[in-house]
Amino acid sequence: MSPTPVTYASPTGPTTYSWEATDEEVARRYGVPIDRIVRFDLNTSPTPPALAQRVLSAGRFVTPMSEYPPADYRELVEAAAARYGVRPDEILVGAGADEILDLCAKALLAPSDAAVIPIPTYAMFRVATEQRAARAVLVPRLGPEEDWALDTTAIREAARDASLVWLCSPNNPTGLEEREGVVEQLLDDLEEDARRDDRPTPAVVLDEAYAEFVDRSRVGLRLRHANLVVVRTASKAYALAGLRVGFAIAAPETIARIAPYRPPGSVSTVSVTVVTEALRDERPMRANVEAIERERPRLAAALQAAGWRVGPSVVNFLLVDFGTRERTAAVAEALLARGLVPRTFGPTHPNAAYLRLTVRTPTDDNRLIEAAQEIERAPSPHTDPAAAEVPA
Repeated sequence: MSPTPVTYASPTGPTTYSWEATDEEVARRYGVPIDRIVRFDLNTSPTPPALAQRVLSAGRFVTPMSEYPPADYRELVEAAAARYGVRPDEILVGAGADEILDLCAKALLAPSDAAVIPIPTYAMFRVATEQRAARAVLVPRLGPEEDWALDTTAIREAARDASLVWLCSPNNPTGLEEREGVVEQLLDDLEEDARRDDRPTPAVVLDEAYAEFVDRSRVGLRLRHANLVVVRTASKAYALAGLRVGFAIAAPETIARIAPYRPPGSVSTVSVTVVTEALRDERPMRANVEAIERERPRLAAALQAAGWRVGPSVVNFLLVDFGTRERTAAVAEALLARGLVPRTFGPTHPNAAYLRLTVRTPTDDNRLIEAAQEIERAPSPHTDPAAAEVPA
């Protein structure tokens, strides 16, 4: 029996959003000691940097713990501006990239507006859209045989009646970057289409949560496209997901549209202090990225040797194709029974026959490899395809 997810009903319709089951829920349902639970579903880095512990031990925070952080997050903004090569007035701080996406939706979408979402992609794009009572226009990507590339023709057509286009590169859950020049050309085309149709150009929110893994960013495009918002985070490569710090980067006039929706003090004093130092000293982040880049091909090769079809990836997770929903559900259930939590997808999702697996430490990954080998040696009884879904 699968863990019961935490669910929230959409305020604007029948859709229910489901978050991942907790470690405690998985342990209880599967009878696995909680210290044996390993999260392969969250795309987080398994080891926080020593820098974070040093900052916490020093106890010198930007404000005392009894006080709110500075309202403008000045030191954090200046550190982020220096790291990303932008001006402080082109940065907006939020409680993780997810709050930034929520702020973008609040600022850029009105009820009954349309937002274009190339799928598969990050699930929160649709959540943020529907929570604004806006309409999510789902545009399928070209598929695994074409590296899940954007269907730019379909996106342009859908964007004619849209206020916002959500993009993600490198893309989650496919693990790949958009092809060279595609995003740049799409931004140009969206502006040209709007001029020709005599209508406003839709805003474009580009989620770059995994940009450090490819050491490339399209943040420079904000200089030519005032409608572009680039989203960055300290959660992935910086291994600071628990601190919940993200950034919007855009032209000052676009930041000015989003900023009024930002709640005061949503980022804690501790988070501001630690992430400021992490941005000033990127060596721990680089070391983490290099460790993942060493481990990712080893894990992929071992899972392939066990008989799993592992897709290419440039980030800290792998997308594995099991062919059918039934086979995917059986594998997910077998992993959960061992305390290994994969990311599964709903029955109508483009990746319903896939599992997404985070690259973790060699020790953690060895447990996954051993499990894959055991699963492939075992017979495959029929499994209810809905049984092992653990939504994120």
